[in-house]
Amino acid sequence: MPFPRAIASDVLEDIRHQTRGAGFGARLAPRPPSEDPLPAPVPRDSKGTSRSVDRRAFVADLGAPLPVVTGERTVVPEHEFRGNVENFVGLAQVPIGLIGPLRLCGLHAQGDFYVPLATTEGALVASYGRGASAISRAGGARVICAVRRTTRAPFFRFRSLVDAGLFLEFALESFPRLQELVGEATHHGRLEDLRVHWEGNFVYLLFDYSTGDAAGQNMVTVATRHLAAWLVERSPVRPCSWTVESNLSGDKKASTVNHQYVRGSRVMAEAELPRALVEESLHTTPEAIETYWKAASVASTQAGSIGVQGQFANGLAALFLACGQDVACVAEAAVGNVRLERTEAEDLYASVCLPNLTVGTVGGGTGTPTARECLGLLGCVGEGSAAKLAEIAGGLVLAGEISIAAALTSGEFTRAHATLGRRAATSIDETVSDPQPGTGVPSFLLQGDETAPMNARRER
Repeated sequence: MPFPRAIASDVLEDIRHQTRGAGFGARLAPRPPSEDPLPAPVPRDSKGTSRSVDRRAFVADLGAPLPVVTGERTVVPEHEFRGNVENFVGLAQVPIGLIGPLRLCGLHAQGDFYVPLATTEGALVASYGRGASAISRAGGARVICAVRRTTRAPFFRFRSLVDAGLFLEFALESFPRLQELVGEATHHGRLEDLRVHWEGNFVYLLFDYSTGDAAGQNMVTVATRHLAAWLVERSPVRPCSWTVESNLSGDKKASTVNHQYVRGSRVMAEAELPRALVEESLHTTPEAIETYWKAASVASTQAGSIGVQGQFANGLAALFLACGQDVACVAEAAVGNVRLERTEAEDLYASVCLPNLTVGTVGGGTGTPTARECLGLLGCVGEGSAAKLAEIAGGLVLAGEISIAAALTSGEFTRAHATLGRRAATSIDETVSDPQPGTGVPSFLLQGDETAPMNARRER
């Protein structure tokens, strides 16, 4: 997923600004609990007893009350959803769970976060919670939001490739003027780059914008319509037809072009988990997780997947729902890569890269009542918070990848869904087996059945 030299320079400049002379490594340095104790974890249900009352009191003590989320405020006037929905009749109810603390050592997201997740999939919150716990006990995840861009790609059809070439020449020469004209259509967006695709008598222009703290989908549509109309009006040759979006931007769909570039925020996160922590908390080994990752990478290639990952969509959809993001953008945001490797010290290295993470903290659904409360819980309300939210999302995704790999290699994946994903508790008798002698890999992974060593101090 390379990006141009100019963007790389912008990334480094942002790093210098965020570190403020402290140094890149110091800003992202892990903070082990032995040096910086973790705050209290979210109260969990036990033995079939709900502790939702305790959790609400816990959240209130954090200074982030959730009156609409918790149902204390039940009447939400229709005008609060103006601009978000047409033909309003009521509200869909999706339960919200809370995980944390999730310790992040990012350029923008620094601290211990309690993350709200809206989902109807049993075991999802527990899975991400376990991953967050492991990351936090290891000192936290390093996270960086490297690039933020939103693209719109208009299409122009001409009589011949000669006319198309003349128009393209005019468009490229006009780029400085186009950058000035953007301000007539938006106060927050800036035109950062112009990429082109020329195919016979077809011309596609990919306008890349920075959009401040908004996800910017509507913003760039309005701006692109303004710029395209200006080009058509003044070009030495007029197109036969044109549209403001050609489908080349990859908007709300998985696409190779955006996997190789960026649309939204490009976020990277990594963590290193000591072997003892992997064995104690995740009930598996770095070797087993690495072996699984290698097998999954081959399988993803055979399946024709764009990128390699286990469950990016699960965490992103739940976070997007809770925080008022455009949930349809999960189609592109969930494209990315995970790496799970054993280090020279026999520990576990885990990293994720998300090149298309479309999030915002102003505009869109971020002003709806429950979204405002959930964003407030994360400290991501309003301007200056979008990159922080993107890094929190990256850390969350990393937690999910660690947890699902651990569940699959320890034999706990089916058990978790059978017990947590059903209304009635289900008991599954899974065979217990030790790691294959001499390999460090649980025998179930080698034999093809789902058996694994079970630890009495199970977290799921």
